[in-house]
Amino acid sequence: MILVNGETRVLVQGITGKEGSFHTQRCIDYGTKVVAGVTPGKGGMLWEGRVPVFNTAEQAVKETGANTGIIFVPATYATDAIIEEADSGIELIVCITEFIPTLDMVNIHRYLQGKKTMLIGPNCPGIISPPAKCKIGIMPGYIHMPGTIGVVSRSGTLTYEVVAQLTLEKLGQSTCVGLGGDPLPGTTFQDILKLFQADPETEAIVLIGEIGGSAEQDAAEYIKSHMTKPVVAYVAGSTAPSGRRMGHAGAIIAGSASKASEKMRALSLAGANVVETIGELGKAMKNVLA
Repeated sequence: MILVNGETRVLVQGITGKEGSFHTQRCIDYGTKVVAGVTPGKGGMLWEGRVPVFNTAEQAVKETGANTGIIFVPATYATDAIIEEADSGIELIVCITEFIPTLDMVNIHRYLQGKKTMLIGPNCPGIISPPAKCKIGIMPGYIHMPGTIGVVSRSGTLTYEVVAQLTLEKLGQSTCVGLGGDPLPGTTFQDILKLFQADPETEAIVLIGEIGGSAEQDAAEYIKSHMTKPVVAYVAGSTAPSGRRMGHAGAIIAGSASKASEKMRALSLAGANVVETIGELGKAMKNVLA
């Protein structure tokens, strides 16, 4: 598994809000160690009578030893929340928040340069490592099964679909990472592929891409040059019209390289096992490992 494990200590920004509260409970139910919450002005209270709430991430980290953060605050405040967690020493930040302006993400990228903090998201479903019973995100935990298949995806919903297929095929997962569908995510396919390649507990990888940008072509270059583990890939959006955004802010065809067909071609030439429909992924992975 990568990024999170059974010892991960989680801080939740926005724990007292509707979404933050709901998903914090789901994470705890799955087995995640949620040790702190942060809501300015509500420091000193106990969320649900058990998780201490602090006014700042710095206070929370200092008093609880939190090393991972998840953000549920609105887009208006998300940039400050990410910066605050990075300054507090948090090593991994998962930002669920959507609608963060691209220019704000440019500034966040600049701010995080040279720091040890890794950002997953924004606009992502999060991370889950079934073998460790650690879920930091909004994915349905019950569809996951412990195993050796790594999953990395730009789409949350398609991640759930693929994980369900893998589980039905008795192919458990080591870690599943949702990168998010915005034009400038904090983490790339290459970042996660590198971790999976080095992880002895991951046997093979599922990669789920979509139209827009060149992330899949960059991933293909990495697969070709560095990956020795099998990769099964799918790219969504083969029927999407040019110039129209499809679902995610980054999913828009703005040139031939943005098309699903070009991305699939690049991944195939790099040695990935590319399927043309999402329903083939589970069986394709089973065949690869047979």
